[in-house]
Amino acid sequence: MVAAGFQMMGIALCIIGWIGAIVVCALPQWKVSAFVGNNIVTAQTTWEGIWMSCVVQSTGQMQCKVYDSMLALSQDLQAARALLIISILIGIVGILLAIAGGNNIIREFYNPMLGSQKKELGAALFIGWGASALLILGGALLCANCPPKDNYSAKYTAARSNGPRDYV
Repeated sequence: MVAAGFQMMGIALCIIGWIGAIVVCALPQWKVSAFVGNNIVTAQTTWEGIWMSCVVQSTGQMQCKVYDSMLALSQDLQAARALLIISILIGIVGILLAIAGGNNIIREFYNPMLGSQKKELGAALFIGWGASALLILGGALLCANCPPKDNYSAKYTAARSNGPRDYV
């Protein structure tokens, strides 16, 4: 039963993450105007998203304008659009496969025709999940701790010889 609980919790977290990706895709607050220096009183705030830009007045009115052309956008916004849509679509497929796979395991577990040959998630899967988490953490630590560029220079000296030696 513990394995079924882990599966349901995993699917629930995937669905919550997928909904979060959809919300992030829809919100226009990717770039928000910042107030720097002594000028903290302004009449409007500017929001830029991947689909539209908005101006919010100090009176509370908001005017949004959808971008006219995809080709007129900067490359980072084009890449963000493409990657976010791909992640949402792959998330749908992943959630559906996880639900189908979970129902298959549960159905086989409670199938009386299988007798004593029931299967549930094995320890290797849990060890694999832990190992993948450690690999991601280790890779992140390695990426965060890059050495300076000039650290790669090496200095070599020639070997010294003191003349011939007699070996017995």
